[in-house]
Amino acid sequence: MAHGKDSPALGKMMADRRFWPLFWTQALGAFNDNVFKNGIVMLITFKSATLAGLSAEKLVALCGGIFILPFFLFSTLAGEIADQRSKSMLARFTKVWEILVMLLGAAGFTFDSLPLLLVALFMLGTQATFFGPIKYSLLPELLGPRELVAGNALIELGTFVSILLGTLLGGILMGLGETGRHWVSGTAIAIAVLGYATSRGILHRDARAPALRISRNPVTPMIELFRLARKVESVFLSILAISWFWLLGSVVLSVLPTLCKDTLGGSEHVLTFFLALFSLGVGFGSLLCERLSFGSLELGLVPVGSIGMTIFALDIGFLPMPSAPTISALFQDPHGWRLAIDMFLFAISGGLFTVPLYTLMQLRTDERERSRVVAANNVLNALLMVGGAVALMGLYAAGLKAPQIFLVLAGANALVAVYVYTVLPEFLFRFVAWVLTRAMYRARVTGAEHFPETGAAVVVCNHVSFIDWLIISSACPRPIRFVMHYSFMKIPVLGLFFRRAKVIPIAGQKEDPAMLEESFRKIDAELKSGELVCIFPEGEITRDGNMVPFRRGVERILAENPVPVVPAALDGMWGSFFSRRHGKAMSKPFRRFWSRIDLRVAPAIPANEATAERLQIAVAGLLGVPVPKSEPKKS
Repeated sequence: MAHGKDSPALGKMMADRRFWPLFWTQALGAFNDNVFKNGIVMLITFKSATLAGLSAEKLVALCGGIFILPFFLFSTLAGEIADQRSKSMLARFTKVWEILVMLLGAAGFTFDSLPLLLVALFMLGTQATFFGPIKYSLLPELLGPRELVAGNALIELGTFVSILLGTLLGGILMGLGETGRHWVSGTAIAIAVLGYATSRGILHRDARAPALRISRNPVTPMIELFRLARKVESVFLSILAISWFWLLGSVVLSVLPTLCKDTLGGSEHVLTFFLALFSLGVGFGSLLCERLSFGSLELGLVPVGSIGMTIFALDIGFLPMPSAPTISALFQDPHGWRLAIDMFLFAISGGLFTVPLYTLMQLRTDERERSRVVAANNVLNALLMVGGAVALMGLYAAGLKAPQIFLVLAGANALVAVYVYTVLPEFLFRFVAWVLTRAMYRARVTGAEHFPETGAAVVVCNHVSFIDWLIISSACPRPIRFVMHYSFMKIPVLGLFFRRAKVIPIAGQKEDPAMLEESFRKIDAELKSGELVCIFPEGEITRDGNMVPFRRGVERILAENPVPVVPAALDGMWGSFFSRRHGKAMSKPFRRFWSRIDLRVAPAIPANEATAERLQIAVAGLLGVPVPKSEPKKS
């Protein structure tokens, strides 16, 4: 859905003083992590470094475990400190820490001491543990809500490209003979110093919870961490979904060497090609998400991403695998082209999947608790990645080959998607709205910034079709509690989703006075909880395309809860498949297909001025039509 106010150009954001220091600080950090880690892996694999008689394969696995262990040990403390202190100051501190770690690592390389290198790797993982909550919770403090999708897209792009380039450079430098380890050491120290320099440019932001007490008991704060993460259901499910993606990604990256070597018969160059394809695909998908979101939080892209990952993983699983000892041989076989395209599109789908989830986690979390919620996300990410590694070992033990593992991933991803979209139908609603507003109509929104970012409010809109609620929900980054006629709740399957989305059923005074009173009670409860409630004050879908007088139910709502009222107007839906222009709605398909529809949103009207007449004048003004002459009806 196009918005009247476009999202910031990515090029402009990269030059924005608020953003680029944080971007380069995190990108250089991810780059350095992988230069150093891959340097150690190459030392173990090709330079015969040993420890306690462990094989090279076990030592490489140990390196992965050592790096990820601090996320379990210190994430709670990292989240608490990031909420209690200035994040910009902490970012600089972690970069000084990184310099010291790289100096220790240089000593390990110089003296050929694997134990010293593993200690440095553990400390580097600890540094990453403390920087993670800073990065994701500082971003919404530096950028506005409509810039956040672009910011997250660029952060994801920078992260995956840095991982790729760092891994490649670490291997290249270690391949320079006996001097390779010194090149890795010098490069890692230089990158750490450069990262500290960029961190100096991060704009200062005050602590969000300076009175927070740091707990010395490691168990209690971990419980508190997940209590905070579960406070908002959509946030917790987003964290679970993000962690699920990291499980998928880690398994795919672990399977790629087997796929390339054993299944394709390929060289290390073929493996490098697929690693690059995956990393660049996630980055490209992140940028594509920003373009398709038009600067707003577009949750409809989450199902697009999960469907894409399922389809392309399935295709990889069923694909007849080519013989590809080289990259050129891969592209001489049509199945090689298809495999490369599937892998790239799988990764693009991953980018579309994760960026809205990170943005939702940031927007719907209290800024005083945001770092701890991000820390909870990091713990779950690490936990599921470890779980993925264990599951992969089990699949290999069961005799499954790489293509079959992709089939398992596709099936598991489909099951997870069904669970998430059943528990939180907001994702599915937004997906349907996203498809409708792009595939069936050309929807445009003006004034979306007038939807309040936080706090209770009432949205009022004219009622033209059966999908007005979908169009409104697709334009607002916050979940909306819609008030709908009770008959919608009786629709098979759809009624279940309406109930899960906390739609408030309503009936007319003559139909069911008890239900009407219960509806007002539920509206009152939602507003007292700080939610956004949307009502259609006309009380019915128009039968002639004209507005009818607003009922006074909105005045009763405001008498109990004097909250701001946001007028909105839908234009262009009359005559559509979902309107009553041709008698019964949804009886004549392809009416006004691909036509322009507009949603216009006006600034909020204070509760003490929001009479039914005033609101009707506001909505009519947005439409540019006369105000109905008759008196507003009672609810």
